[in-house]
Amino acid sequence: MAEQLKGLTIALAGARKAEEMTKLVQNMGGTALLRPAQGTVFLDDDALREGLEGWIASPPYLVILTTGIGLEALFTMAGSMGLEERFQEVLSGSLIAARGYKTVNALKKRGLVPVARDDDGSSVGLIRGMESLDLQGKDVLLQLHGDPAPVLTEWLDTVGAATRQILPYRHTPPEPGELDRLLDEIVTGKVDAVAFTSAPQFRFLSQFAKEKDKLEALREAFEKDVLAVSVGRITSAALQEEGITRIVMPEHERMGSMFVELGRYLAAGR
Repeated sequence: MAEQLKGLTIALAGARKAEEMTKLVQNMGGTALLRPAQGTVFLDDDALREGLEGWIASPPYLVILTTGIGLEALFTMAGSMGLEERFQEVLSGSLIAARGYKTVNALKKRGLVPVARDDDGSSVGLIRGMESLDLQGKDVLLQLHGDPAPVLTEWLDTVGAATRQILPYRHTPPEPGELDRLLDEIVTGKVDAVAFTSAPQFRFLSQFAKEKDKLEALREAFEKDVLAVSVGRITSAALQEEGITRIVMPEHERMGSMFVELGRYLAAGR
C-alpha cells in the first residue's frame, strides 16, 4: 500500500472523517485537498415528526427502508413523542423492503425481517428484490436519508404504486465558492482523483456544473484525466446517473478501503 499514491493529488469531497482520510492519503504518498461538496447533514425534526404522525395514522402496505441510521432516527423520534410502541406495531403490520446490511441489522434489533432486500447494496438490487411484489395501486412509504432516489421512485411509478416519502435527514449545500473551486480543479486537471463518500456530494457538484454549463466538461475530465473514486454502490449510482462510467470503488463500503482500492487500481495500470 505504501507510496501507491505518490505524486498524486486527491480531492476529498466529504468533510466527515477528513483528517483520517488525509492521513491515509499522505501515508500512501499522496497529497489530500479538502474540497467539501456538501454542507451539514442534520436531523429535520419538524418534517420527521409530521411524517411519523402521518405514517402511524395511515399505515402503508409496504415500507421501503434505505438506511439503518434513518430507521434509528425514526424510532428515536417516535420515543420522544411517546409513540415508540405504536410505531413498532405499525411497522410490524406492513410489508418491509430494506436496502443495505446496516438497515437489515437495524430491523433485526427490533425483531423485524424484510420480505424483500437488495442483493448488492444498491437501489437497483433492491428493485430486483421487490420485482415479485404486486404494488399496483398499493400505498408505499419510502424512507430516504435526505437525498432523492430517482431510480427507486421511477420504478415505483412504473409499477403503479402510490408513493409517499419520509426523509429523516437533510443535506445542505457546501459553503459558497467550494464547488466553484472543486469544479475548476477537476476540469483543468489540477487534481488526479476526487473521493466521494456520499451521493449528495456528487449531486451538488453535478448540479453546479449544469448551472455553469460545464457538465460535459466534468464528464470528459472524469473519463480522461481525473479518477472518480466512490465509497460504495449508492454513491457510484449517483455518478453513473450523470454518465460517469470510470469509477474506482471498493468491494466493502469503507473509507479506508476506498483508498486502498485506488492504490490497487493505479498499481495495476502502471
